[in-house]
Amino acid sequence: STTVSPECSVLRSPQVWVRLSMHDLQSASVTYLMAEVDGHTSWVRRETHEGGILGLWRPCSSAQFLGIDMDPTPGSVILFTAFEPSGDAHAAPVIAGIKERAPDIRIFAWGGPKMEAAGAELMGHTCDDGAMGLGGFAAAWKVYKTIREIRKWSKGVPLLAHVPVDSPAANFPICRTMRKRGVRVIHMVAPQLWAWGPWRIRKLRRLTDMVLCLLPFEEQWFKDRGVPAKFIGHPVLNRELDEAALDQEITSFPQGSPRILLLPGSRSGEIKANLQLICRSFSQLRNQSGRAVGIIVAANENSAREIRARLNPMPQGIHLAMGNLDAAIRWADLAITVSGTVSLDMTRHETPMVGVYSVGPISWLGSKVLLQTPSRLLPNIVAGERIVPEFVPYLGWRGVRPIVDTVAGQLADSRTLAQTAAGLAAVREQFVGHDPDQEASEAILSVIGRGEDSSHRPNQDSAPSEGDDEPAKPTPPRKAMHGFSPGAQSLENHRSEDS
Repeated sequence: STTVSPECSVLRSPQVWVRLSMHDLQSASVTYLMAEVDGHTSWVRRETHEGGILGLWRPCSSAQFLGIDMDPTPGSVILFTAFEPSGDAHAAPVIAGIKERAPDIRIFAWGGPKMEAAGAELMGHTCDDGAMGLGGFAAAWKVYKTIREIRKWSKGVPLLAHVPVDSPAANFPICRTMRKRGVRVIHMVAPQLWAWGPWRIRKLRRLTDMVLCLLPFEEQWFKDRGVPAKFIGHPVLNRELDEAALDQEITSFPQGSPRILLLPGSRSGEIKANLQLICRSFSQLRNQSGRAVGIIVAANENSAREIRARLNPMPQGIHLAMGNLDAAIRWADLAITVSGTVSLDMTRHETPMVGVYSVGPISWLGSKVLLQTPSRLLPNIVAGERIVPEFVPYLGWRGVRPIVDTVAGQLADSRTLAQTAAGLAAVREQFVGHDPDQEASEAILSVIGRGEDSSHRPNQDSAPSEGDDEPAKPTPPRKAMHGFSPGAQSLENHRSEDS
């Protein structure tokens, strides 16, 4: 070609190295080729419009040709977007289930390595480390650029559905764009609007065709507010455990009594906020008992490195392990744990716990305004009552004495421990009979008309307006706030937000 766009002012070596088949795309045929542009190997594209009018060769990303030309079948692409490691873990088995049931569907994703290993074609790494609270301006700017990248990529892709995984702040702007383009949206992991944002139910109603819920009360809560929803179970609770293998593994764990598991979180913000508080609590308990032994479980090497740096030297009686959470829970008499999904890991084993999450005064005051529920720890939320003690949120300047007294009281009374274990077993019972991965993949295929029940259709009459398409640029926060996992009150105490 001798006619090029300004971006391709010099197009050397016009020889086509890779030629992809042309296909119709919005009344235009598109040809991609690999060429040398300004001395660098690059993909370029050219459109042939109606009447045989040739467009200019323009540079493009590999994502563009991967998303368009390599799959010319209209309506055969599903997009997953996840922005936290937990989202990567939740989405991966669902992606594998969809690929097994509908191998002709191509799945693209902005996510993490587990999603890629499950069969998704990863377009961007967005699950390096989740952020609690407001996060920094740099993180917000990165999310903003990712949203723009996804919108640009998706313009020419024959998307059948978009599956946002958790992270509503990052995913809602993408959902808005997809709904405007007629793409079906299936939210995987229900946004916890029942805890912190019930007024946002109208927005969710406009932006979704189905919400897949991990907690048993969520399905009815959303349905009562006009949002299609389905309870699918929780991947943490609906899983088998090899108890014999775990028992064998804990034979190498440190001996002592009581055995206390210390879980400061997996994200850097959680570790920074809670590690010292949890370890000081353990040290005082050890001073009282003399033989207490503790294990900190790090989620990955990055977390382990940060824990070592913050605990130098390691407090007496505390050992650091990495990755073997189930074995550590089975070993423990009780855990001091941050709020969040890890409390459901404890529930899976019916192991007593005390929940904590340290915050500053501003976040503490914010929780009183924003959070709608009396409990914050997930087992208490599902149970509808306080079955395990929790200090969430907790003002760190109060010291460790309230936490230490509560843990000591639990350990000193075997009846209390038994009652706690029974309460956790009752919570587990609410999840029995569900297979989250299978039910999620079947529900997604059903919504897009590929499952046994294909009755779900998008609410096109509630699609967002054209003006909603551009994401709001992030502005630097006045002061970063540590967040925490919210809770929910019992359903009978909820009021409708539609009034």
